[in-house]
Amino acid sequence: MERTFVAIKPDGVQRGVMGKVISRFEEKGFKLVAMKFMKVSNDLAEKPYGEHKGKPFLSGLVSFITSGPVLVMVWEGNGIIDTIRKMMGKTNPKDAEVGTIRGDLAIDIGRNIVHGSDGLESAKREISIFFKEEELVNWEPTIHRWIYE
Repeated sequence: MERTFVAIKPDGVQRGVMGKVISRFEEKGFKLVAMKFMKVSNDLAEKPYGEHKGKPFLSGLVSFITSGPVLVMVWEGNGIIDTIRKMMGKTNPKDAEVGTIRGDLAIDIGRNIVHGSDGLESAKREISIFFKEEELVNWEPTIHRWIYE
């Protein structure tokens, strides 16, 4: 089982679509193992964007992610990283397919509702930035025997 990091950004929180995003992942059969509703500090905001340090758009990203509360989560499932990225849709909602989170709920690239890790290493790094190991809940939903072979 893979784990991935997902954040509902301030625009998704303010627009009241947190439940819709969570429902899509639950309905797919993925397991929620951690969740926090929080306001991100400037210092914390720069950590996930470390690879963008020095780039001109970084200050805008930090400003946006600290502009309001976010919902950060860890989800678990087989092939979850690639699947959640497909479910989110392309970064620019104009290019995202109808049926994806961004294709259905977002209009502007700067307000695209959700972030998800793009690989195993980034998932591990992002999870460790926002969660302590003891905050990740290991549990087994009884329905998983109906989802996984």
